[in-house]
Amino acid sequence: MLAPLTLALDPALAALNAAGEETRLRLLALLAESELTVSEVVAILGQSQPRVSRHLKLLVEAGVVERRREGAWAFFRLAPSGAAGGLARNVINSLDASDPVLAGDRARLAEVRQARADNAARYFAAHAEEWNDIRARHIPEARVEEAIREALGDAPIRRLLDLGAGAGRMLELFAPRAEEAIGVDLSSAMLAAARGRLEESGARNVQLRQGDIYALPVVRNSCDVAILHQVLHYLDDPGRALREAARALAPGGRLIVVDFAPHDEEALREKHAHRRLGFSAQEISDLLAQAGLMVLQHRDLAPGAGDAAKLTVSLWLARDPRVISDPIPSKNFETA
Repeated sequence: MLAPLTLALDPALAALNAAGEETRLRLLALLAESELTVSEVVAILGQSQPRVSRHLKLLVEAGVVERRREGAWAFFRLAPSGAAGGLARNVINSLDASDPVLAGDRARLAEVRQARADNAARYFAAHAEEWNDIRARHIPEARVEEAIREALGDAPIRRLLDLGAGAGRMLELFAPRAEEAIGVDLSSAMLAAARGRLEESGARNVQLRQGDIYALPVVRNSCDVAILHQVLHYLDDPGRALREAARALAPGGRLIVVDFAPHDEEALREKHAHRRLGFSAQEISDLLAQAGLMVLQHRDLAPGAGDAAKLTVSLWLARDPRVISDPIPSKNFETA
């Protein structure tokens, strides 16, 4: 059993002083509910941007709030780990949820979340034709998702990593099974869509980060499950992405790879920027081995005889071969 986190007197006083002001306490209550930008906080609190930024800076310096860059934006949330974050969470849990000021903040937070969901819906609508074209070429997504569930089994998930998270479907499905989850994608537009989708699903344990799949913004050896779902065919170096995914796995961690089997649908290259027209079982198995992983399973999910779809979807399950001896590091998804 891990020892409880404790704070020395000075950092404890800094955390309590940071929380001991009305606006900052309201900020902590909001950031315990959702990751927010400065402009979103301004809309909720009705205060000026300089004032909000100053309060957030104090909270970050005290270690009770984390700041994360995503392109031109900065997102803030209550520190999910560490003694200062735990102390702030205890303070927030002691607040009366029916307090009219806090209730008003939560109502405006709900409006911000709804705006995110609306933006995501517009994004999905704008890209529906493109995605429907791709989906029509292979077996139903429900079959693929069920195969992923079967591959993962019932084992608990402490830390889930979705590489190339896209619109957030894998996180929507599997983050509820995890204690913590993180999605990484290079596109800020896709992350915005994912954020809206996850707001609608009620996910509260997910971090979304803009980052390069070849240089993941996560601690090495920190995740017990990673997923690469329909990502490799966009990449110029799939092996490098698999090696980076392997480095993120904790001892005994598992990696799920889902992509197309070899095909000749040139339209996917011409219309949808696919760099590779699928992968053979041997190719991905070899790349996983080169990344230091053991291949445990390979499945081909082929269309039925009467299906209009042409493409076979392949799934690989691999595992880090190291013996699980130490717990997964408590350091929470920070950049290595």
